[in-house]
Amino acid sequence: MAQILVRGLDEEVVERLKMRAKKDGRSLQSEARHILEQSAFEARVDPKTARKISEEFHRRFRGRKFPDTAELIREDREL
Repeated sequence: MAQILVRGLDEEVVERLKMRAKKDGRSLQSEARHILEQSAFEARVDPKTARKISEEFHRRFRGRKFPDTAELIREDREL
């Protein structure tokens, strides 16, 4: 199995990773490995494809009226 050495991490980054690892019930090394593995296989969309997706959404919903979601959230909080 391959290994990576990361130098020059800010202390705050390391502390945050430690807190995240503790919350997730993992060691710092295991948490870092988990984050790297997730990131390596995360789906990425190139800008051209993202623009096409955005244009399709705009086309599909053109002219439709949507409620003010902030108002809906306020109503829910009042309950």
